Amino acid sequence: MHCSSPKMVCETKIVADEHDAIQGTKKDSIIVSSSQMWTSSTPAPNPLEENYVRKDKVFIREFERTDHVEVRRIFYEGIMERIPNTAFRGILQQTQTQFLYALLTLTCFVVTKSFALTCCVPFILMGARYYYSSKVIHNYLDCALHTDMADIEEYYMKPAGSCFWVAVLEGQVVGIVAAQGREDDNTVELRRMSVDSRFRGKGIAKVLGRRVLEFAVLNNYAAVVLGTTAVKMAAHKLYESLGFRRTGGSEDYTLPGMSRSPLERLFFQIRYQRYRLQLREE
Repeated sequence: MHCSSPKMVCETKIVADEHDAIQGTKKDSIIVSSSQMWTSSTPAPNPLEENYVRKDKVFIREFERTDHVEVRRIFYEGIMERIPNTAFRGILQQTQTQFLYALLTLTCFVVTKSFALTCCVPFILMGARYYYSSKVIHNYLDCALHTDMADIEEYYMKPAGSCFWVAVLEGQVVGIVAAQGREDDNTVELRRMSVDSRFRGKGIAKVLGRRVLEFAVLNNYAAVVLGTTAVKMAAHKLYESLGFRRTGGSEDYTLPGMSRSPLERLFFQIRYQRYRLQLREE
């Protein structure tokens, strides 16, 4: 387990100016509003104030066994949103695929001389994209739900340098995020970030992201890294607002559970991008 002095928190510019950095250990929980943060190690407000805080502010705490069902639900629903996003929005980022589908449509007209059949080709292609997106992402979910998301305590809570948090609003788990330490290069990976779709737009994802950054500083990691296949630009803007910089990626990434069959490769492509936030020089 890496340890650092409180001085590191003050020197590292990873938390937005409108928030104060949090000092504490891995076991600290935090309560966050739009104007302030504080840890469970600071003096608690009186009971009346505490009841008020819990109702209208996001409370970040470590994962507990009783959270398991809600955590898996939020993760599952967040990943399932990728099916239409990957099938339909994703093609807007894939110039080669657009060209190939246009060529297939033109070929259909040349061979059949049928306008009706040619007009059906784009719908058939989009239907095939949706089918294969659903197939691949369900396989990926199956892998995740039988590995780290099946035993969060074993994967994230027990190992030194890793942790898993939930965001609680109005007594309900509304967001999740994990940090997994990597001793080989002294970095921590931000993983499994997701927010319940009913509670988005409240800054919860940003608060969860900050919690991982603070954890990395307090445990003296050199950098925070992440990889994402998110299609929506909002996710990328969130990472950049936290201070991450894009460091590379792949235009044809292979997700766990993919078979890489010719048809799967024709109808499913996903862009993978890597981000890094350097906390200190090695």
